[in-house]
Amino acid sequence: MTQQQYEECIKACLECMEACNVCFDACLEEDNVKMMADCIRLDRDCADLCGLAVKAMQTNSPAAKQICALCAEICEKCGNECKKHDHDHCQKCAEACFKCAEVCRSMAA
Repeated sequence: MTQQQYEECIKACLECMEACNVCFDACLEEDNVKMMADCIRLDRDCADLCGLAVKAMQTNSPAAKQICALCAEICEKCGNECKKHDHDHCQKCAEACFKCAEVCRSMAA
């Protein structure tokens, strides 16, 4: 992997982590929090995994490719859940998740 590819993936992961954290927090403020439970859970998992992927890439971990592959999978799931909801924060999160999934997949290849 080139340094530029690492930097692009790290940036996408950080943006996704931020979007998931914003979405998570906003979902807790929605009127029907119970309806948002799956979204909230996936936001947490996705943000955590994006953080792990960033750390793995920054430390040149031998497991970075596998972590990025798992990150892509979780980002895809989170994006699919978020896009089910009309809330602006969910739509922005879905967009960030799909972008991150795409970049992480190319890192893992």
